[in-house]
Amino acid sequence: MSLSGKRVAQIEIKSSGDVFHQLWKSNPHQLPSLSPTAIQNCQTHDGEAGTVGSVLLWNYFHDGKDRVAKTLIKDINEGKKSVTFEILEGDLLEQYKTFVIHVHVDKHGSNNLVTWTVEYEKLGPNVPDPDTLMDFYKKTTKDIETHHLQN
Repeated sequence: MSLSGKRVAQIEIKSSGDVFHQLWKSNPHQLPSLSPTAIQNCQTHDGEAGTVGSVLLWNYFHDGKDRVAKTLIKDINEGKKSVTFEILEGDLLEQYKTFVIHVHVDKHGSNNLVTWTVEYEKLGPNVPDPDTLMDFYKKTTKDIETHHLQN
């Protein structure tokens, strides 16, 4: 059994793919107001949001518990509408040695496809794959879409 893995979730959204990308890239501090049951807080800890190398502190609710994460923005690709985050500290590192999150938006006219990809290495063979976290990303994506369709 391999301790390294990858999970992918794709969600079609009707709201703007550009707006979705900009939220995760430059305005993550707005996410708690868009998905308050999932994300309670996001603050810039170091650097400037929207730049590679910046560090963000997150408070979120997952699997019935309040959680924390410190993430590094590892990569931003404007052409591909993608942002890559690496977990530096927090609850996820109690089970995973490494955890990298990619959020990517494919735009096709009025159809937009959000793809969440996580790459991880478990600390041991009894650690579960992060399937419930993929559900968390789907819920957050739908919350953001709902908010933008109402406005």
